[in-house]
Amino acid sequence: MTEDVDLLDDLLRLCAAAGAEPDVLPSPPEDRGGWERAPMVLVGDDAARRCRGAVRRRGVMLVGRGQDVPEVWRRAVEIGAEYVLRLPESESWLVDQIANAAEGVGRPALTVGVIGGRGGSGASTLACALAVTSAGAGRRTMLIDGDPLGGGIDVLLGGERAEGMRWPDFARSKGRVGGGALEESLPELHGLRVLSWGRDDGVVIPPQAIQAVLAAARRLGGVVVVDLPRRFDEAVTEALAQLDLGLLVVPGELRAVAAARRVASAAGAILGDLRVVSRGPYAAGLDAPWTARALGLPLAGELPLDTGLLAAQNGGAPPGGSARGPMARFCAAFWERALAPESVAGSTSGGAS
Repeated sequence: MTEDVDLLDDLLRLCAAAGAEPDVLPSPPEDRGGWERAPMVLVGDDAARRCRGAVRRRGVMLVGRGQDVPEVWRRAVEIGAEYVLRLPESESWLVDQIANAAEGVGRPALTVGVIGGRGGSGASTLACALAVTSAGAGRRTMLIDGDPLGGGIDVLLGGERAEGMRWPDFARSKGRVGGGALEESLPELHGLRVLSWGRDDGVVIPPQAIQAVLAAARRLGGVVVVDLPRRFDEAVTEALAQLDLGLLVVPGELRAVAAARRVASAAGAILGDLRVVSRGPYAAGLDAPWTARALGLPLAGELPLDTGLLAAQNGGAPPGGSARGPMARFCAAFWERALAPESVAGSTSGGAS
């Protein structure tokens, strides 16, 4: 809201840089709902007086050019502005905020991490199957490979030669990453977008890049699945901090449960909602409820043995690609529960078939 031509030119330029299309008004809209629904309101210094009496809301910023003066801060208090911004000094920060508001209008993505309780537990396979079944149900889905030593999760999906960016391309990302730009840059495999590791050695992804990429993926909405390693460095810790829930895949054997206990302890210190996926076949005396109790975690479900999985993959089908297979049935049941409005805050117990 401004009638200052020079300020309006600056704000239109910043909105264009952020990929947002603004509604330009001289004063608050007559329709009260228009003021309240907008994800962000930028009020020029010249329009502050006309905003007195408007409903107090979050996301109001008073913007002007030149130096701060006491009068500007008084106007900000009168209209309930959260920030007072001076251009051009605040341009970079404001572009990020506009872009975040434009992309974050909808519900953020449900972000699920998958971790193996021990090596060879099948965590990467489950992560792929979860992503494939989510995309197959028509959801916007992104699969992110968080394990640099895993050889590239795109291989499991048969897309190692697919064109698109991999993690090494994001190694220098420190600031904001646009969600739309991220999605368009990644390979599309089986109806979902995949961010995988490449086959090059020695590339280190700093925590800032992990944070920027995952934040961009979450803003897009839908579902984000992250395949995580069993070792926890700063980058993995950053990934864990952005998860809504984690699945710990534990084979039904005593040594696997013992190893999973250490993984659960490290992951649980960061992630508040960690659940067990128990995988058969089981050693004598073990079953899915026993495994969950031994780890002190809720049971997300029991993953049955899928004898046809390897043959299906050799034939070009991705994990979870056959709707009648036990892997796909498990994943479909998981998403049905996890995407229920009340389920993310609480734990899900019981098996899935």
